[in-house]
Amino acid sequence: MIALIDYGAGNLTSVRKALSAIGADVWTPTIPAELSRARGVVVPGVGHFDSTKAITPEWRTAIKARIDSGTPLLGICVGLQWLFEGSEEAPDCGGLRIFSGRCFKLACPGPQGREPASRLKVPHVGWNALSMPRRTRLMHGVINDSQVYFTHSFAAPVTAETAAVCEYGVPFSAAVERGHVSAVQFHPEKSGDTGLRILRNWFSAV
Repeated sequence: MIALIDYGAGNLTSVRKALSAIGADVWTPTIPAELSRARGVVVPGVGHFDSTKAITPEWRTAIKARIDSGTPLLGICVGLQWLFEGSEEAPDCGGLRIFSGRCFKLACPGPQGREPASRLKVPHVGWNALSMPRRTRLMHGVINDSQVYFTHSFAAPVTAETAAVCEYGVPFSAAVERGHVSAVQFHPEKSGDTGLRILRNWFSAV
């Protein structure tokens, strides 16, 4: 069973439908103790990073316990950002600190020769291409320049654990993976065949 975490900041219906389409049995736990029977955990999210405050210390402890036990976890959009140390969007709200670094606003100077982010629309909404700096289980079979669907204003930095990079004024982590913990900034449930392939890759570990 896949536990789909509901903290009031995600479109659970579309994520649940996508997971069901790849053969996953999904349920939404109502208390942290129920996570003990999860064979996989998905933390979705849209909107402001401050919404992650609704993931109370009891839920954080239960989620961290599943990670420590080797249960595969997938973060989506704000769910990816929450796995980092925190975000400029809500400086007083800490992340789970699975990955190092803090999320930043996309409105920053672009690389030389490219359009400055100040001339790009923020939030970044729509389809954009991925590049893979390393081959990982999560991105297996996904080719460079595959298009996926984004909607966000803040992003995570590129690190050694980045599994896919997207560029929108500046490069950022479109996907990260370390061991059995994975996350994507885009919405795989809205990204067509590529998104379903990525979900299947994650589900294969479950």
